[in-house]
Amino acid sequence: MSRDLIDPQDSLERQNEKLLKITETLMRRVEQSTEASGAAYTQFQRAVLLEDEVRLRTRELERALDLLNESNAKLAHANAETELARANLANAIETVEEGFALFNAEDELVMSNSRFGQHMIDIHHLFKPGLRFEHYVHLVANSPYLALPEGETSAGWEAYRLARHKDKHAVFNVRMAGTRWLQVSEHRTTDGGTVILQTDITDMMRLERQERDRLLDDQAQLIKATLEHLNQGVCIFDDQNRLVGRNRRVGELLSIPAHRLQIGTHFSSLYDQIRRQVRFLDRADQDTIQHWVSRKTARAPLSFEIGIDRDRTLAVFAQQMPDKGFVISFTDVSAERAAVRAISQVNEMLEQRVAERTLDLEDALSEAERANASKSRFVAAASHDLLQPLSAAKLYVASLETDLESPDLKERLSKAGNALVSVESILSALLDISKLDSGLASVDISTINLNDMLAQIHDELEPLARQSGLEFRVVPCRALVDSDASYLRRILQNLASNAIRYTEHGKVLIGVRHRKSTVRLEVWDTGPGIPEDQQDKVFDEFHRLNASASPSEGMGLGLAIVDRACRLLNQPLQLTSHVGRGTCFSVELPRSSADQTLKPAEFRVLNAIPLDHHIAVLIENDEELRSALTITMENWGLDVLPCASQAEAEEVLKEVDIAPDVIIADYQLDDAALGTDAIRDLRNRHGRIPACLITANRDGRLHELCSREDISLMHKPIDPDVLRVFLERALSP
Repeated sequence: MSRDLIDPQDSLERQNEKLLKITETLMRRVEQSTEASGAAYTQFQRAVLLEDEVRLRTRELERALDLLNESNAKLAHANAETELARANLANAIETVEEGFALFNAEDELVMSNSRFGQHMIDIHHLFKPGLRFEHYVHLVANSPYLALPEGETSAGWEAYRLARHKDKHAVFNVRMAGTRWLQVSEHRTTDGGTVILQTDITDMMRLERQERDRLLDDQAQLIKATLEHLNQGVCIFDDQNRLVGRNRRVGELLSIPAHRLQIGTHFSSLYDQIRRQVRFLDRADQDTIQHWVSRKTARAPLSFEIGIDRDRTLAVFAQQMPDKGFVISFTDVSAERAAVRAISQVNEMLEQRVAERTLDLEDALSEAERANASKSRFVAAASHDLLQPLSAAKLYVASLETDLESPDLKERLSKAGNALVSVESILSALLDISKLDSGLASVDISTINLNDMLAQIHDELEPLARQSGLEFRVVPCRALVDSDASYLRRILQNLASNAIRYTEHGKVLIGVRHRKSTVRLEVWDTGPGIPEDQQDKVFDEFHRLNASASPSEGMGLGLAIVDRACRLLNQPLQLTSHVGRGTCFSVELPRSSADQTLKPAEFRVLNAIPLDHHIAVLIENDEELRSALTITMENWGLDVLPCASQAEAEEVLKEVDIAPDVIIADYQLDDAALGTDAIRDLRNRHGRIPACLITANRDGRLHELCSREDISLMHKPIDPDVLRVFLERALSP
């Protein structure tokens, strides 16, 4: 029952009071009861239990009161310590010699000492806790005790002060009315508040000014001493063009008495005196200096020369100073000018001699150039003229191979063919040397797939290496390089064939080393090596290490061509060799910017296809070569229409009334006609027919023309195998 009558939310005092009342009531009822039943005893037991609960709650109440008293005592002690700390802080701040103020994170003044703002007696009494920072700055900016800089307004200074308040740290000086100076330093606290310190630096500023004045005096003395020790005459003018400084040397150089160079004299007065005693070497300078001095805007430095008497020359230099004044200096350059005149006379004499010698050298050089050009033209013309009959001879020899049955005759024919091949290589080398030496060689830089070129080199030279008992290996690569295809191919052919020719046993290897922006193409062999004293000479014409070698093994022109071609392409050639171990020639090639991820091309082998019943138009003005080409192609099964000119070809085709399957034309025909024009005209009449241009001209521009016109290009002397490959490709279904 007592649990129902007591509210647990009541305080302990209230609960005890209720329990006491309940106990008293129950006891009274027990004492007054006349019944002898067990109800009275039950009531008594309840009373006892209630009394125990009252006693327990009383003890809890006493313990809570003790804790409350203890907490109150600690709180009182903490308040006392806080007040003591606040008092100590206030006393400490008050003892600080600087003005001190603390603003909270909401920019409200929390506390300050009596020195804060004491120099502004009109607003000092307003600096009380709760003052907003913006209001504080506004009061300071409009106080008459704040001395603003010249040209500064109260609003401008106020905006500047509020802008600096955004900085984490700010230090600046403020001038007060009179001669007082304050240094204001402002710092952020960790809770976002602001501490401002105001330090009186008047004495420091006074000492600084005194020291600056002393330094200025010392500097003035130093400048004066320096001016007097200068070998130049110096005049210093202020922004009003008045003389404010000079040295004695200026009077000596200009021959002007000292009393006429008094401080304060205007420039115009001095200029009138000087102008009567000197002569301007350039009359325009006489007016230029006047305009320069009178100008109020920025002036660029000015220099000119004046003459005094007969043999004296002064160099004049004028320059503006930061304060809009200017300095004019006079330097005696008479000795230098006399030396220049003497040197000029000597130079004229030397120039005359040099001109005479130059004319002699030009005559000698012209003679040498004429001789060299004549040699180059002769070699080129001779090589070109020899290539025509050589091509015919090779084709005749090739046509006889199928007609001869005697082994002895076939062997002789093979030797004759080899001799013609040797003559062809020698003529080609001479033609290349002539072109490279003449300076007329043109370069056609394009992107080259090294793998395709190396595959072709492998196909061409592998039989020669196998015949010599050598292992010839080409390492496939994915590199693309920028170079001239024809020259690079010739470089590789010469290096690889030289390696095979001079290697007796072992192997020849062609590989590529990749660099960051270049590719190094290397040709290795296991030959006898090149002695160090011979490594520079191997690039000379007609120089061979093996003097006993026959002309069929080369005339020593291969490396000379390689060296010249690499220099023409600006692609470095290097040689590394060890006697008895082998040699490595390497060429550094620039990596192409094109895609570098091409797959290695497989070595392609053309399948021989029948050429029967195909019609070929042959336009060749040389009768021997025309006859040889006709016999060769007819042996392959082609129906050949041999013509000496374009007109004859058009007439024959009109007569047979049939379109040809392929066109083969020489580049240079009679009467200045060109094979390219003949191919173009025949295509316009009969359609896009496969065509091949044969020529001894190796000009890169001709290669570009054939590429644009989709014309195959074949150089003389004509290789029958190359011609056969073209025909098979052109006529394949």
